[in-house]
Amino acid sequence: MKIGIDCRMYSTRFTGIGRYVFELTRNLFLIDHKNEYVLFFNGPEYEKFTPPNNRVTKIKAGIRHYSVGEQTKFLKILNAQNLDLMHFTHFNAPIFYKKPSVVTIHDLTLSFFPGKKMTSMLHRAAYHVTIKNAVKNAKKIIAVSNNTKRDLEKLLKTPAEKIEVIYEGVDPAFKPCDRPEKPEKSSAKLFPPPQKPPFDRPYLLYTGVWRSHKNLVNLIKAFHILKTEYNYEGRLVITGRHDPVYAHEIVGETLSLQLEEDTLFTGMVDEPTLIQLYQKAQVYVFPSLYEGFGLSPLEAMQCGTPVAASNSSCVPEICGKENALFFDPKNPRDMAEKIFQITSEKSLREKLISNGLMRVKTFSWEKMAKETLNLYSDVLTNTHVAKPH
Repeated sequence: MKIGIDCRMYSTRFTGIGRYVFELTRNLFLIDHKNEYVLFFNGPEYEKFTPPNNRVTKIKAGIRHYSVGEQTKFLKILNAQNLDLMHFTHFNAPIFYKKPSVVTIHDLTLSFFPGKKMTSMLHRAAYHVTIKNAVKNAKKIIAVSNNTKRDLEKLLKTPAEKIEVIYEGVDPAFKPCDRPEKPEKSSAKLFPPPQKPPFDRPYLLYTGVWRSHKNLVNLIKAFHILKTEYNYEGRLVITGRHDPVYAHEIVGETLSLQLEEDTLFTGMVDEPTLIQLYQKAQVYVFPSLYEGFGLSPLEAMQCGTPVAASNSSCVPEICGKENALFFDPKNPRDMAEKIFQITSEKSLREKLISNGLMRVKTFSWEKMAKETLNLYSDVLTNTHVAKPH
């Protein structure tokens, strides 16, 4: 069969979705020796990608996400390929594509937290029409958590039997530090002057994008409580691109609470740096109000770092109730208290590290690809049977 995959987000620059598309295709090509694949890229990923065998073809779509061209030009490109099945790896699928398709819904964040960027009524209407049609047109929907499945059932009235929950995985590159470097050496390599390295004392870590639902302002408030009421001597390290739309309130909160000397905003970091930051963190803090899957806490667990996490949306489902310490994300005081527990109680810390390392073994990208391939087969078989002879 000829299967298409939307790879326009194939890149680590697209954080979670980019990783998902990369791992999906890489692992599919390792286990599937029968089907043909057509991958639709934007540049520069199109130029960088080398098909692993003659059953894989790459096509340069060159269509911007969430654009009019996505609904017109991309539709023509897809129809010209005469695919047996198309996998849209995000909800932004052409509304009028009517051939058999599967769509992955990572989350419904924009339904709950449209944020400061999607402010126009036109943009919001376009989002609702697009995701509603992607879900309606698809033969099957992949949800990355049971929480996302419930959201689809509740918000979009999607039949439960149409949704398959397939968990994501964790890259084996994320692992505990086996040969610890001296802090000075790591600092010099990862944080050249004038940046201030965090490794000279303990630190809390947050990784990810800056958005309203990521709840960073409450994290900074919790950090202030830790400093002033619990006498915490460590730092707070926050990675991610300094998004100007949200930087004002996040950096502003740091300045207003006089935490600038103890807070390090690293900007975007590469994967080796990210792994070292996980490995050396005293606690990984995940304060998010809403997630579809929540890969970061699992990456931290796999690096042997204890996790303090929000008790909202899918986070307890993915982390497992015994493998992280959960707090109310809307309550900075509760957040501070749970973080302090991990930093001060050695037995709790050791338990969370041990449980976390066991928990991540249940997630793998290979397992995700196998379950996705099985879903393709089911859809293709049912579609083929349904066709008149």
